[in-house]
Amino acid sequence: MTRQSAWHTPNARFAGVLLCVLSLVFLAGCAGMPRISNPERLGIPLKASIADVPFYGQRDYQCGPAALAMVLNDSGVEIGVDALIPQLFLPNRQGSVQPEMLATVRRQGRVPFVLDADIESLLVTLAADHPVVVMQNLSLPIAPLWHYAVATGYDLDEETIRLHTGFTPHQDMALSTFDATWARSERWAMVALPPGEMPPGISADAALTAIGDAERVQGAEALRPSWEALTQRFPGLAMGWFGLGNARYASGDQAAAVEAFRFATLHDPELAAAWLNLGLTLHAEGQAQDARAALEQAARLPGKWQDTANAKLDALFPKEAR
Repeated sequence: MTRQSAWHTPNARFAGVLLCVLSLVFLAGCAGMPRISNPERLGIPLKASIADVPFYGQRDYQCGPAALAMVLNDSGVEIGVDALIPQLFLPNRQGSVQPEMLATVRRQGRVPFVLDADIESLLVTLAADHPVVVMQNLSLPIAPLWHYAVATGYDLDEETIRLHTGFTPHQDMALSTFDATWARSERWAMVALPPGEMPPGISADAALTAIGDAERVQGAEALRPSWEALTQRFPGLAMGWFGLGNARYASGDQAAAVEAFRFATLHDPELAAAWLNLGLTLHAEGQAQDARAALEQAARLPGKWQDTANAKLDALFPKEAR
């Protein structure tokens, strides 16, 4: 079967607890309230709080492993901070950077979704009961102090956001102060969810990338629930159906794979890889005539799969038999 084929932080120190506090005192006086649409338009309540998110105190330079342990535990993965430190901590940077955070989530059997870089996406995700890892710069851009916290709620009446941060669980911080520190990381935020779950408001492209990257680590069969969820939310996304076809095939469900590959070609008739996989799966199902038609369509489309399609046609349907 064929497959169709982060932001990077500069070298910087990660903040210790005392430096975090001093920096926040400085920042509190120079921040403005971020613009937020009417909660009714966003479909969220005025306040939300995820009460049972596990908490780990964040030792100096180990806020990344602690933040990740909190959201992984919340998603059902039993792992502690000490087990994550060797996977995440980079001594030369005195902390963890985003690619390692995402890769570690994938290795733990979860799908990391990077949210859109805006406050509304964060609030909508919290309202859906998903704790969110956020990255902040608790100092100035010229001397950054990077810090990971876990957002667990908000109160729009009080204009606050609630964080697991430092050694304090569910600490309320002014939204204006939070947004000032968060903006310096280009508002990086991510959730870690079991296969089959997706955050609300995620774009089709972002979800496709997240699931595809997780599949390369966990395998197609393990990510089948995610592909099913993706096609339910974005039924017109050809690559979603293509990924689902591969996952169903890997699960041994060839008849369902045929259905998914057909939907992929319906939504994108130029998707040669989908025609190729459709033809191969139909042939495996004993549907020779339909298989040859699909492979011929794949062979007519220019691109990287054309030679493969022609080779499969020659192998499965010799020219003298056509």
